[in-house]
Amino acid sequence: MPILNKPALRLLSTQGRAPAVPGVGLSPGPSANWRIPLQLAAKRLFDIVLSAGLIVALSPLGLILAVLVKMSARGPVFYRWRVVGLGGRRFVGYKFRSMVANAEALKPQLLRQNEMSGPVFKLTNDPRITGVGRWMRRYSLDELPQLFSVLAGHMSLVGPRPPLESEYVQFTSFQKQKLAVKPGITCLWQVNGRNRIHDFDDWVRLDLEYIRTWSLLLDLKILLRTIVEVFRGSGK
Repeated sequence: MPILNKPALRLLSTQGRAPAVPGVGLSPGPSANWRIPLQLAAKRLFDIVLSAGLIVALSPLGLILAVLVKMSARGPVFYRWRVVGLGGRRFVGYKFRSMVANAEALKPQLLRQNEMSGPVFKLTNDPRITGVGRWMRRYSLDELPQLFSVLAGHMSLVGPRPPLESEYVQFTSFQKQKLAVKPGITCLWQVNGRNRIHDFDDWVRLDLEYIRTWSLLLDLKILLRTIVEVFRGSGK
């Protein structure tokens, strides 16, 4: 599968010039590395090798988590994650279920408490999260099944987080630019104060900064910082 959407990358050179979040500058256009086939092939190879290795190495942990989820509350072990990826393509990914089974039905009652401006819903003390789910989220363990999406080619290890289908339909043209490249499990937003960013456009600016400055070295730096954040238990 392709890693980038070329028309959207060209668009980045002329759009998305809103002021950056503090400490993050916007470069003139998308990184030239997106146009180097060898760089893209290396990124994909790294995704395949590392995701496959992690799936095997973490399979015992995955089995334990599946049992804990099943015992914690009624409902399926996995949450079917209907999201939008590269160029607006929809796909279904999976997470370990961290909420009660009827979480979507309860969401309208919580919309007024949304801590994120824009189309994304974020609530620190979301009452729909189960006890086991809260622990998994703290260490991002609920995200582990996304490794299969990386292996399948729908996602990359590093890249802008994919939006839910219900969020994407509310995106502005500025926000849609984050889908110019393949989405990822981790990104600049997750290692640059994700719990302190409450304006979705600031999140998008970080994604665009990633697209504009991308390199294999940047991916490595984000992955290393992600490991630190996971062990710190900074997820919510």
